[in-house]
Amino acid sequence: MIVYEFKVKGKLNQYRAIDEAIRAGQFVRNSCLRYWIDNRGLGRKELYRYNTELRAMYPFVKDLNSHACQTSVERCWSAIVKFFENCKKNLPGKKGYPRFKKRSRSVEYKTSGWKLLDPKHIEFTDKKGIGKLKLIGTWDLAFYLVKQIKRVRLVRRADGYYCQFCIQVDVKVDVEPTKHNVGFDVGLKEFYTDSDGNTEPNPRFYRKSEKRMKFYQRRVSRKKKGSANRKRAINKLGRVHLKISRQREEHAKRVARCVVLSNDMVAYEDLRIKNLVKNHCLAKSINDAGWYQFRKWLEYFGKKLGRVTVVVNPAYTSQNCSSCGTTVKKSLSTRTHVCRCGCVLDRDQNAAINILNSALSTMGHIGTWIDKDPNASGDLSTTGTGEILSQQLGSLNEESPGF
Repeated sequence: MIVYEFKVKGKLNQYRAIDEAIRAGQFVRNSCLRYWIDNRGLGRKELYRYNTELRAMYPFVKDLNSHACQTSVERCWSAIVKFFENCKKNLPGKKGYPRFKKRSRSVEYKTSGWKLLDPKHIEFTDKKGIGKLKLIGTWDLAFYLVKQIKRVRLVRRADGYYCQFCIQVDVKVDVEPTKHNVGFDVGLKEFYTDSDGNTEPNPRFYRKSEKRMKFYQRRVSRKKKGSANRKRAINKLGRVHLKISRQREEHAKRVARCVVLSNDMVAYEDLRIKNLVKNHCLAKSINDAGWYQFRKWLEYFGKKLGRVTVVVNPAYTSQNCSSCGTTVKKSLSTRTHVCRCGCVLDRDQNAAINILNSALSTMGHIGTWIDKDPNASGDLSTTGTGEILSQQLGSLNEESPGF
């Protein structure tokens, strides 16, 4: 699967109709969740039947395409399934009990409710009144058959509305082997350091935009709650956050693609970002680095280009000597690894070599994080970390701008 994303251009009443469709889908999801909470033990079929009752009771739900209502039920059910899976795994901390959506930003259609007029125009045919929209983008939809388009999604962001097309197509690129393997150690001083000693500078997009962000945040706090001026100020603040997220995503995508193309096997740490950010002194810098995005793109391009991506246990990768294996305890402020065997290396390079050695000794497992984590683009989740790669199911759908 691939996803192509276009910005849509329409009139003000069409944008309002899109908002109404998003709210209707949110209402269906929240209603199904409430019905499941009040009647424990229900399955997906019962939720589908309740969706039919909602369409009969509420005209604004009936105006939304029936397949769009079904996708809202599926979103509710996926949250329920994920909660039960976390309970079975007995994960520490919160298990992710399904929550009610307060601000949904997308509505998803299946194979009905829309009609592709030409590669640059789409028309939505349900009774919400969205109508004909112009698609702005560089992707060529004429290359694919209409029956290959399995999902169409309308997404609202701070800078406008977008239309995403989920297309069923096999994505596989044959590349020549490089006969080179590499290990990576991510950090805050440098974005990463590899086992060959090469480094990538940390861009720190959030830190650079923090002053501008604070300016718009003060403007929001000065506006009266519920006023139109406050909504406009919130929108401008949201645009700053959106730009930072896009910068971080594009940087991770660019670096990961270069890394995967240059190596036959890429090894990296199985970091738990959720636990690392509990350190309030480093939380902002860790989130700003974008390690999660980098790992996600490494696994995406590894799957697309036929490269091997391996995650290893991060325990003692910084403390052990890459030459003799002796444990040399170091604090975070100690940036140079010095061992009595005579090995003197940068701390991060020493860790990267240990990561590569662990991967080569088959202590790691093939990375599948892109399949495990459902994202805003609507990917299906698959098996957890440690499963066999050939048994994973997922979509290669992350190359459109804004993902």
